[in-house]
Order: sequence, then C-alpha cells, then structure tokens
Amino acid sequence: MTEPNLIITREDWSLHRKGEIDRQRHREKVREAIKKNLADIVSEESIIMHDGRKIVKVPIRSLHEYHFRYDFNKQKHAGQGDGSSKQGDVVYSEPKTGQGGQGQGAGDEPGVDYYEADITVDELAEMIFEDLGLPNLEQKKKPEMASDALEFRDIRKKGISSNIDRKRTIMEAIKRSAMKGEDEALVITPEDLRFKTWEVTYKYESNAVVLAMMDTSGSMGPFEKYIARSFFFWMVRFLRTKYNNVHIVFLAHHTEAKETTEEEFFTKGASGGTRCSSAYKLALEVIETRYSPVDYNIYAFHFSDGDNLSSDNENCIKYMNELLQVCNMVGYGEIEGPYYYTSTLRNAFKKIQNDKFTCVTVKDKSGVYPALKKFFSLSPGQPGEKT
Repeated sequence: MTEPNLIITREDWSLHRKGEIDRQRHREKVREAIKKNLADIVSEESIIMHDGRKIVKVPIRSLHEYHFRYDFNKQKHAGQGDGSSKQGDVVYSEPKTGQGGQGQGAGDEPGVDYYEADITVDELAEMIFEDLGLPNLEQKKKPEMASDALEFRDIRKKGISSNIDRKRTIMEAIKRSAMKGEDEALVITPEDLRFKTWEVTYKYESNAVVLAMMDTSGSMGPFEKYIARSFFFWMVRFLRTKYNNVHIVFLAHHTEAKETTEEEFFTKGASGGTRCSSAYKLALEVIETRYSPVDYNIYAFHFSDGDNLSSDNENCIKYMNELLQVCNMVGYGEIEGPYYYTSTLRNAFKKIQNDKFTCVTVKDKSGVYPALKKFFSLSPGQPGEKT
C-alpha cells in the first residue's frame, strides 16, 4: 500500500493563513485574560450602561497588544543579537512602578497601559455564569411548562421528503451496492430512503421566584446605588440565561416599600429615611398572595448600605426569620461607601443563625462578582442547573 501523495497548497505557506492563526491565538489569550479580570470587568460602567448593544468594550489590564518597542535610552542599536538569547527571554518589559490616576494633583509616574477588547455581552455572561446556579432548587408539586421543542426520535423507511436523512440514505445505498458487487455510479433507490421522525416534547422545571429588594433611601449615594444596580443587572441576566421559568419581582424601599417595574427599579431613585423592614414585610405579602412555597422555589436578595433606623432592627430580624421559613435562600448584601460608619443592620443580622441566610459585604466595584459567586454557588452534586 503506497503512501498518498502529499499536496501542498498556497494556503499552507500563505502569510494570510499565518496571520489568522496568530489572531486565533490572540483571541484565546484575550478570553483567558477576561476570565482573570472578571472581578473588575463585571462592574464596568460601559457594560452596565450598554443600552442593549450586543458588543461592548472591556478593559484588560493584564494584556497588551503586540507591537515592537524601541529602547531609545541605549547608546547603540543593532539589527542582530549576539547569539546568546534563548526561548523565554524577555526582550522588553513595561515598568511596573507606574500607578497613574491615584492620589491628588498631577502625578509624575507613568501610567499602566491596558488593552481594550471587544466582546459580546452574551459571551461575557457565559463566562460569568459558568459555575453559577440557584442553590437548594427543589421539584415542586405544580411545575409550569417551561418550553416545547422538537426532538429527534427515530429513523424510518417512510416519511415526508422534508425529513429525509441524506447521510443514512447514502449509507444504505452504499451498503446495497457493496453487497451486490455493483461498480457503476451510485444510484439511490426507493428502498434506500431513510427519514427522520420528530416529536414535540414538553420540558418542565421547578417553579422559582426571585424577589429583588433594593434600598433607594437618601443615604444610598451614587456609588452605593451603582453597586446595587450592578449586582441586580447581572442577577437578572443570569436568571434569564440559565432558567426558562423564573419570575422576578422588583421591590424598592426607603421608609416604605413598593413593587416597581424593572425599568423603574434600575433607573429611578428616591430620598428620605430608611426602614428596611418595609421591604421584608412587602416580600412576605407578595409570597403569601402570589407564590405559595408549596408550588414555588423562593429566593430573596436585598442590597442596602446598612444605614437603617435602629428602632427598626428588631422588626428586620423578625421578618427576616419569617422569610427564611418560606424561602430556599435569602441573601443580604451590604455596601460600604467611601465614608466610615458602623453598620446597624449587618450587626443586627449577626443574631440570625440559619444556613439559608447568606450575608456579603461589598467595599468597591470589584466586590460585585464575588457577591454573585457567593449567592449563586452550587454545592457539588447540588441541583440547580438548567434542564
């Protein structure tokens, strides 16, 4: 048996092909760098405020675009090396002392360059939500129909022409010709035809409702509101990406709580004092009237700066314990602003001893991603993935 002839095409040595390989390798490095920078990227304003655009720019501070740099401080320049270099040697490295943009006044240190990469919001969401899910998800008595889909069921000899399986039909013709020892051109006969059969199937999922509660009182400044909205932005996208059937209820509060539309939740602010118990009380009323724990998996998440009326703390503990009796999980996120203060609500919640209660503290923008990971992490073997 002779070796087949090796045919070399123009594409094998084309510089265009080499460029495409380099671009693919660069895209892989960009993707790896994005994953390493997720904590910083998640709360980027260009993403949170992307206004429905499918492609956004994300800064990657650990990746530089490839290009030659010349060291003009050297007295001599040559076009060749001395032969002592080896693979892995650093030809030129950026100085690591630059910390531009920090402190007051004009700095005298060089800044740290970063690379801006284009990525679709869906690709970014896929990376962020890779290991996330609704914890403690249970099958309820009254599941809703999540979706209907056509599923392949069988191969048959009879069917409509639009369902013909070309590959299996040709294989049948080849087998028939081989068995008969026919050498002429392949001819497909009616007995060779094979058709796919499809059936409409219905998939069911356990019902779930998520109550999103946000403090909109006067103590929530621009920074605190941005952090809260950043978390809920990704939470909403996560739920709609990974689950077919999740209800989301938006509750905003100051001294009083009210149910809002999604648009109002993310765009409208308020002022005045803070009574966090009003949100928990309204959440319990929503659950009682619309979402029975018998039929629904229930999750509640609240973000606040923790600056609550001291006289309201006992009510918060009371209603929080009531929520924990009907919810699969309750999460409380407290945002520490740029000023120093002693939280009253977080300290009050130290009295709560329940495995279904999770508390996080967010001190800056990079804390949004860890909050998502903590609230939506799944234990090994724990159900919660999309089916």
